[in-house]
Amino acid sequence: MELPVTSRPTSRWQTFRALVHLPTLVRLYWRLFRDARVPLWPKALLVAGLGYVVLPFDFIPDMLPVIGQIDDVVIVLAVAHWFLQGCPPAVVEEHARALGARVA
Repeated sequence: MELPVTSRPTSRWQTFRALVHLPTLVRLYWRLFRDARVPLWPKALLVAGLGYVVLPFDFIPDMLPVIGQIDDVVIVLAVAHWFLQGCPPAVVEEHARALGARVA
């Protein structure tokens, strides 16, 4: 009996592409954070999410192996998504174009 393969090459490729583009994404977020045309609440959300990761108290303690870090990763990914959703699309497009990045 064969076990089904759960990871496909395309998902690994997408993960690799995301890691390669990570420096560009960080620059995009930094440029958007500094832009005065971006409302205050997405910026506050981003700061709060990053603060959650840095501060010592968590919903799930980091002392628990693997699961302790998963909540941090989920928070960072959710906050990053909501930050982009809160930014005006034209501003995101402008900064992405300036960095040579594609906006999905």
